[in-house]
Amino acid sequence: MADETQTLDDNRTRGTAATAPAVDSAAPWPSMWITRLVVTGIVLAALNLRPAITSLGALLEEARAGLHMSGSVAGLLTSVPPLCFAVFGIAAPRLARRFGPAAVVCAGMAAIATGLAVRPFTGGTASFLAASALALMGIAVSNVLMPVIVKRYFPDRLGAMTGLYSMALALGTSVAAAATVPMTEALGGSWRVGLAVWAGLAALAVLPWVGLVRNREQGREQDRGVAGRSTADASASASAPRIRRSPTAWALACFFGLQATGAYITMGWMPQIFRDAGVSAGTAGVLLAVTMVMGVPLAFVIPRLATRMRNQGPIVVALGLSGLTGYLGLLLAPAAGAWAWALLLGVSNCAFPLALTMIGMRSRSGAGVARLSAFAQSTGYLIAIPGPLLVGVLYQHSGGWELPIGLMAALIVPQIAVGILAGRDRTVEDEF
Repeated sequence: MADETQTLDDNRTRGTAATAPAVDSAAPWPSMWITRLVVTGIVLAALNLRPAITSLGALLEEARAGLHMSGSVAGLLTSVPPLCFAVFGIAAPRLARRFGPAAVVCAGMAAIATGLAVRPFTGGTASFLAASALALMGIAVSNVLMPVIVKRYFPDRLGAMTGLYSMALALGTSVAAAATVPMTEALGGSWRVGLAVWAGLAALAVLPWVGLVRNREQGREQDRGVAGRSTADASASASAPRIRRSPTAWALACFFGLQATGAYITMGWMPQIFRDAGVSAGTAGVLLAVTMVMGVPLAFVIPRLATRMRNQGPIVVALGLSGLTGYLGLLLAPAAGAWAWALLLGVSNCAFPLALTMIGMRSRSGAGVARLSAFAQSTGYLIAIPGPLLVGVLYQHSGGWELPIGLMAALIVPQIAVGILAGRDRTVEDEF
C-alpha cells in the first residue's frame, strides 16, 4: 500500500517527490469533499487578506479626522501591515508544526474578524492601531501558510491553485476598495460602521477551516503541520535547506519586499493622491478598486504562465515597466489620466502572485516551501515597512506628491533587478 501511495504521489508531482521528504509523499490524498472544503477555505481566506487595508485606504481621510491623526501618524498606520506581516509571519511555520496549518489559518480568520469588528469603535489612535494589529496578525500567518497548503494539497496544480488564491485575494482587495465608501454612505455615513462591516466576511471564512480542523481523517496525518510531530515530519524539518544562506531565497525576499512596498503605498495612499488632484472621494475609491481588480484576471493568468516558463525574468520586467509608466503618469497628469494610471499600477501590483508562485517553485518539498515562504515574506515585509511611512513624512513636509511619487518609481528599478535573480531556473536545494 505504501508503494502504491508513493507511486501515485510521484506521478502527481511529476518527478519532484523523489527528492521530497517522506511526509510529502506518504501523506494520504484527501477525499473529494475534503478537497472541496480546502478550495472553499482557500478562496474565503484569500478574500479576507486585504479588505482590512484597502477599506481603511478608502476612508483614510475620515479616519484621520475622526482620530485626530497627523500625516506622519497616518503614514505609520500604513506601515503597520508590513510590520505585522514580518513579525507574526515568521512564527507561522512553528505554529503550524504545533497546531497544524488549518488550525492556524482558522485562528487567523477569527483574529481578522475580531480586529475588524473592534478597531472602528476604539477611543483613540493607539487602540485603533492595536486592533488593526490583531487583524493583521491573522492576515500574516495566513499569508505565509497559503503557499504551504496549496503545495500540500495540490502539488500537481500549483499554478492553477496559486492563481485561484491570488485571484480571490485581488477580488477581495478591489471590492473592499470600491464598495467601502458607497456602503458607508448607505449605512448612514459613519466611517466606523463602514470599516466594521468587513468583519462579517472574515467571520464567514472561519467556517470551512473549522471543518478542516475537526476532520479526523486528515487531521493527524496530512494536516498536522508543515513539519509535524511524527518522525517523518521531524526528518522533513531537519532536511529543509538553510534558507538564510541561499542567494535565491534572498533575491525572493527582496523582490517580495519591494513589490509589497509599492502595493502598500498604493493601497494606503493612492486614493489620497487622486483626491488631492481634485478627484472625488467616491471616484478615488473606485480608481483604487480598478487598480486592485486588475489582479483578478491577471492573478489567475500569471501564475499559470510562470509555471510553464523556465525563467520568470521576462514577466518581472514587464510588470516593472508597467509600474514605472503608471508612476510617471501620476506625477505628470494625476487627474487627466487617472484611469490609465490605475490600470497600469494594477498590472504592476501583479508582482505579488508572481512572487507567491516563485516561492512554490523554488523549493522541491513542502518543508522547504514552508521555510522559504516564511523567510521570503517575513524578510520582505520588514523591507516594506519604511516605504509607506516615508511617503507620509515626505507628503506632510513637502506639501505635494512629487517626492513621494519619485520614491515609488525609484523603487521599481531594484525590484526588477532582484526579480530577475529570483526568477532563475533553480531551487534553494540546488544551492547546497
